[in-house]
Amino acid sequence: MRYAVVIEKGESSYGAYVPDLPGCVAAGDTKDEVMRLIQEAIEFHIEGLKEEGLNVPPPSSSIEFVEVAA
Repeated sequence: MRYAVVIEKGESSYGAYVPDLPGCVAAGDTKDEVMRLIQEAIEFHIEGLKEEGLNVPPPSSSIEFVEVAA
């Protein structure tokens, strides 16, 4: 499955979350690190849902960029 991931740059680190998997988040010092960690978090999150007998939400979010004059 392919989930949309939102990455946010903070003052000194990066954060990531998955809109389709509430509570699935990660933080890291670099973008590469947070991408690796969010992939692990997604796998762990899905494993936990399955162990609890819960449905795994299918990917449904998408991302688009909108240009505006600033």
